Amino acid sequence: MNPLLEKFHTPFETPPFKKINTEHFLPAIQDGIQQAKADIERIKAESNPDFENTIVALDNAGERLSLVSSIFFNLNSAETNDALQALAREISPLLTSHSNDVLLDKKLFENVEIVFKKKENLNLTIEQLSLLEKTYKSFVRNGAKLDLDEQEKLRSIDQKLSQLGLKFGENVLAETNKYKLIVEEESDLEGLPEAVIEAASQEAENSGEVGKWIFTLAFPSYIPFMTYAKNRSLRKELFIAYNTKASKGDQLDNQEFIKEMLHLKNERASLLGYKNYAAFVLEERMAKSSEAVLDFLENLLEKGKPKAIEEINELEAFAKNLDQIDRLEKWDFAYYAEKLKKQKYDVDDELLRPYFQLEKVTQGVFETARKLFGITFKKSDEIQVYHDDVTAYEVLDENDNHLAVFYADFFPRPGKRNGAWMTSYRGQKIRNEIDQRPHVSIVCNFTKPTKSKPSLLTFNEVTTLFHEFGHALHGMLAKGTYESLTGTHVYWDFVELPSQIFENWCYEKECLDLFASHYATGEKISPELIDKIKNASNFHQGYQTVRQISFGLLDMAYHSTDPGLIDSIPVFEKEQMKGTSLLPEVEGTLMSTSFSHIFQGGYAAGYYSYKWAEVLDADAFELFLENGIFDQNTAKSFQEHILSSGSKEHPEVLYKRFRGRDPKPEALLKRAGLI
Repeated sequence: MNPLLEKFHTPFETPPFKKINTEHFLPAIQDGIQQAKADIERIKAESNPDFENTIVALDNAGERLSLVSSIFFNLNSAETNDALQALAREISPLLTSHSNDVLLDKKLFENVEIVFKKKENLNLTIEQLSLLEKTYKSFVRNGAKLDLDEQEKLRSIDQKLSQLGLKFGENVLAETNKYKLIVEEESDLEGLPEAVIEAASQEAENSGEVGKWIFTLAFPSYIPFMTYAKNRSLRKELFIAYNTKASKGDQLDNQEFIKEMLHLKNERASLLGYKNYAAFVLEERMAKSSEAVLDFLENLLEKGKPKAIEEINELEAFAKNLDQIDRLEKWDFAYYAEKLKKQKYDVDDELLRPYFQLEKVTQGVFETARKLFGITFKKSDEIQVYHDDVTAYEVLDENDNHLAVFYADFFPRPGKRNGAWMTSYRGQKIRNEIDQRPHVSIVCNFTKPTKSKPSLLTFNEVTTLFHEFGHALHGMLAKGTYESLTGTHVYWDFVELPSQIFENWCYEKECLDLFASHYATGEKISPELIDKIKNASNFHQGYQTVRQISFGLLDMAYHSTDPGLIDSIPVFEKEQMKGTSLLPEVEGTLMSTSFSHIFQGGYAAGYYSYKWAEVLDADAFELFLENGIFDQNTAKSFQEHILSSGSKEHPEVLYKRFRGRDPKPEALLKRAGLI
């Protein structure tokens, strides 16, 4: 039996991962498409289209297909293999074709348009009106009003884009997995913390290189090496390996894929009547236009760049004085920055790491959520997981009612892409008066335990965990009627608010006291160490601000420039980033070819969202600081208006309802020490 073809008889109808095999997916996807087509035919057959039989029915159409697809693509990101990747290349065109069939169906759009045109007379609630407008726009923005020839062009473009995005990601993962820095001399490990050396020894042992040490491009290996390894030439080698991923002119090179994607996106936007892809995307964002985005980024750059230059000059002087290097290079930055931070604030990651045992930090995150929103997490061995590293929890509300299922997947492995993300297996909605609760997951690449030590996180990994958990809260606390409006289904430049605001708790004593204790002695983190963390929080904020802006500007340039003018990806990248470049260029390096956020993920013409949402989160957290970081009234208001509301209403309305006013950018500049 194919478990994906039947109802899941599991706790909370969670995916039966132990029964699912790769060969089950294609038949289940094909069956799901047929079920979805039948749903669509029923909607088209309605002689008197109305909100319920057309708009709501459409939101519920293809439930099984959506469920199976989410399981498949989540596994393809977190636990993939050659067979799954090959299957993704087969399944993606099927799903794209089906989506086009729905959104380009003339009769279906006629029914939607009939309901849309009489919206003023339907006495709809705000939530219902939002669903109607979102549904109508999704048809128009995906070609419903194009003629048949143009629609065929659009179908072809969408098929190609789905394949290219997959190939881009596969190449980045393959490049990440294939590189190994093998260290044979113990002297080359100078400066590296004991735990990092032990992990590298374990990696070598696992690879059959006993007595050696292996460092990889996975974050928990790459970042500590760049931060602590004294051997400058090896830092350079690892840096260049990391920053030339998928750009070497071989079968894993992504440069031509980028060019093709840019041409296709631009052609798609043009077909739909937009001047470029950025204009198409930003129509459905808080920022509204590329001009507004550029003004926003340039304004931040004006404030941040002088501070960043000052920071780089200080760091270079420090490095030259310490080691008499000729000039500060990009592979030197993290190494000397960590030493300077240690000198200035008497704090570094290795001093902090013993206080951040992963299991305790996880419990601290849960306790923070309990104190704010009354929710609790109960580990469940009954809920099946897709890998032994994954832990499943049942989430309960303040009355001990089932609220959600939460999966936590923390460690790197060959089948998982780099980085950290939150995802969903099932969204929240109310159907037939039954509240379908969500299944959400966070996937990270944290420092693994070794034979002698548990997983001990850097402070940056702690903030990453809080960040992704903030996204998860947005999913778990969803409270709406229609799945396409609940949880993280919000404007892309609003979706980072719940995640980024949650990071703020990491810097507060009242929160750190919940979980930060020494893994060996049990001693709580001292007030003095917490003060050092807070004092160091603005260290190199100018540099980090300019760095994020550089990515946002590059993204906007790619998606608002005529692709015909982009002959060379390296030349274009260098030109766009010269205004934000703070360190000497490294010949042959290229970040665009592994810029997965915009070429594989959903951040095309949207990378600016991180800084945009930082303005919101800094401004919003000020209210918590004024009232108390665990103030119940503030937390309930944030839950009601931000975390639970999804996109029932425009984000500007929801934010203002929580904050009582529009956001003030000064809050971010003040927090970052830029004013």
